[in-house]
Amino acid sequence: MVLLADIFNSTLRKPINQGRDKMSINKNDGRDLSDMEESLLIPLYFRAIESQRPDALIRDESAQSLVDKLNLDDTYFINAQVGEEVKVSILLRNRQFDQVTADFLTRNPQSIVVYLGCGLDTRFNRVDDGRVEWYDLDLPEVIALRAELIGGEAGRYHLLACSALDHAWMDSVSIHKPRPFLFQAEGLFMFFEEAQVRELVLALKDRFPGSELVFDAFSPFYVWANNRRVTRTNIGARAHWSLSRGNELERWGDGIHLTSEWYPFLCNEPRLRHVRWVRFVPLLSKTTGIFHYRLGE
Repeated sequence: MVLLADIFNSTLRKPINQGRDKMSINKNDGRDLSDMEESLLIPLYFRAIESQRPDALIRDESAQSLVDKLNLDDTYFINAQVGEEVKVSILLRNRQFDQVTADFLTRNPQSIVVYLGCGLDTRFNRVDDGRVEWYDLDLPEVIALRAELIGGEAGRYHLLACSALDHAWMDSVSIHKPRPFLFQAEGLFMFFEEAQVRELVLALKDRFPGSELVFDAFSPFYVWANNRRVTRTNIGARAHWSLSRGNELERWGDGIHLTSEWYPFLCNEPRLRHVRWVRFVPLLSKTTGIFHYRLGE
């Protein structure tokens, strides 16, 4: 149990203001990176390093370029002692979101994708089919950092600087109706309360009938394990909402249909072979998952 809690805890996205000291990782301009920037850079760094492997699980040239541009000192990432299982689980999750998105674009030409809680992810660059209208949404502080490091809006690529819980952003993307919509949230919903997630999902169902939603979620066991570890170590963020089974959301209202669910530790990935025993323990094998739904019609 400790092993899995440690593995998944390292995938958490920390709150922007957590009161910890700043990291000693510097950009070329010499300023220290804040706690917010630290939490956003870790998955970016993992994708950049992974892209250099001949057997890479995911290739992200944009991440490589950004890491080179920032001239990051990798001492922090080494000292963080993040295990291979942690990195692989993060990369598998990134790859699965990419695959779900690419499949949606194939099935739905001229579609709209809204990425809730995008951080510094460059998924648009990895899956762009030349036709999609893409919106990256995050808090104003994150979008400002993203614009500084990656660049601003251009062509079919747009930025929304607000909370996912501020439904005003739905007005901005509604101009594209009745084109197909995919809403995705990676590393976000577990930090909301259930009532907030429910209100958001129902609003998407009502305002964008026929759309699709994909997000990752923690099981009740992992919310407990994560929060216990956060209390003990004062590292990471407390989670709130959990999902035992993907079909639980179908009870929130008519027109919510689970189309698939995916779990990283059930993948036949050779780099996870030394924790392969986990797949035989349901409590642990489904600690976190990615859930895909069709909403409305």
